[in-house]
Amino acid sequence: MSAAIVYAREPALAAGEFRQVLVDSGLGAIRPVDDGERLQRMLDQADLIVTARRDGELLGVARCVTDFSWCCYLSELAVAKSTQGLGVGKGLLDETRRLLGPTVSLILASVPEAVGFYERAGMAAMPNAFWYKRDY
Repeated sequence: MSAAIVYAREPALAAGEFRQVLVDSGLGAIRPVDDGERLQRMLDQADLIVTARRDGELLGVARCVTDFSWCCYLSELAVAKSTQGLGVGKGLLDETRRLLGPTVSLILASVPEAVGFYERAGMAAMPNAFWYKRDY
């Protein structure tokens, strides 16, 4: 019998662990994983970081920017490929929503490969979203 997955708010997540879960999830291909200072700033400036751990091992991270009142942008939902399909991503979404409360909208931009996951999780697609893409 394997240990339970523990979901928690973790504002002091180490940049090295964050980097590793980005790499393990596949998001490392589109995140600045070779820029440790930038990864640290991403963590330092996040308003909400939720982690999933089993026996202390980091399985996934939800990193958010929010006002805790109206809206929350979920910048990363990263789950190690070795644990994808076990409900970790859905658990991170559920815990993030619980911490935000029912009056805060949760918004994200999905990579094409994850669209089906978000649809199955009950999220609605937003056809009228816009953005100025960063240079890097």
